[in-house]
Amino acid sequence: MNLTKEEEGILNGEEGEGVQKAMQLVVKLGDIFGAEELVEIQSAQASGVSYKSIKDEGLEWLEDFASLGAKTRVPTFMNPAGMDLEHWDYFGFPEDFAEKQLRIIEAFEEMDVIPSATCTPYLLGNIPQKGEHLAWAESSAVSFANSALGARTNREGGPSALAAGICGKTGKYGYHLDENRHATHKIDVEIEINKVADFGALGHKVGKIVEDGVPYFTGIKPNTDQLKALGAAMAASGAVALYHVEDVTPEAKEERPAGQYVETITFGEKDLKEEKEKLNTGEKPDCIMVGCPHSSIIEIEKIAKMVKGKNLKTKLWICTSRPMKELARTAGFVEAIENAGGDIVCDTCMVVAPIEQMGFKTVAVNSGKAAEYLPAHCKQKVVFDDIETLIKGALE
Repeated sequence: MNLTKEEEGILNGEEGEGVQKAMQLVVKLGDIFGAEELVEIQSAQASGVSYKSIKDEGLEWLEDFASLGAKTRVPTFMNPAGMDLEHWDYFGFPEDFAEKQLRIIEAFEEMDVIPSATCTPYLLGNIPQKGEHLAWAESSAVSFANSALGARTNREGGPSALAAGICGKTGKYGYHLDENRHATHKIDVEIEINKVADFGALGHKVGKIVEDGVPYFTGIKPNTDQLKALGAAMAASGAVALYHVEDVTPEAKEERPAGQYVETITFGEKDLKEEKEKLNTGEKPDCIMVGCPHSSIIEIEKIAKMVKGKNLKTKLWICTSRPMKELARTAGFVEAIENAGGDIVCDTCMVVAPIEQMGFKTVAVNSGKAAEYLPAHCKQKVVFDDIETLIKGALE
């Protein structure tokens, strides 16, 4: 790899052991993936924040790294933790889990990582421009940044994203290069879909088919929440980090002509029904959990209007970022939801929280990503449906 004098100096330890260790990791990965040089990034987003995900080994690694004096050089955001960081005791998160989780947060903060604890940093003002280079790690955030915004990032691991944030650079390979951003598969959607759950089901099916390919969709006009649901599901069932939607996403008009795809796939009513049936493995939910990826203010408002003045007979968790909850509080949505018996849970989501230790066995979701991960990661049965149906069934 061709390094500048500044980069060589960092690699040789001229700016301290912490940033040297980070540069070693960035350069090593660049070499592995055939990068010819490094590229400056505008922001990073580190995963591996939940104690459930990284356990004691990850905690010790973070604390050791922080002790070397490494500090981030570009805005570096933090993925969701394994619990609500302020009200973990109210929600019943285990005390021993909380102690380790808070140490993880402290280690990140020592390295000047922004304690955002969200998988949707783009909803909190970190909105990259088209063509900007990033080092993001959370799969749904990577998909949204690449696809909906036209920024450029590979699906980094937690340590590599953190290291890139500390160096301010990452290897120029993969989706940082023009030639790797063209579609490999064409997806013709032949039915009208307008619910987040339906986009999750579509993404779940397509991800399994294209794996780490780049799908190009026709026949859909998704909004922001639907885009994040679509991308999150494809990243979970497959390894999709970039997709295009005709007349919607910023790079779609730059796509190749028809006939140059590996495969053309159609998605119709039968496919939607079959996919939703596959995702349903349970019947009576212990709790409805939404916000995977984290709920937007529009999604919170929608639920607040559905439950206002009513009573829920089933627990309801709406997972979101802390700033989003405060906005919802100002708008009166938190009061409406809590009066109905629901809760807005910050900083975490059902996938990275230890819900299997908290008595939950069956969870209702409208997220294709959550439906994919919950059985294996959290030992949960899943009720999968659109949010209107789930809430209606939970009201007294």
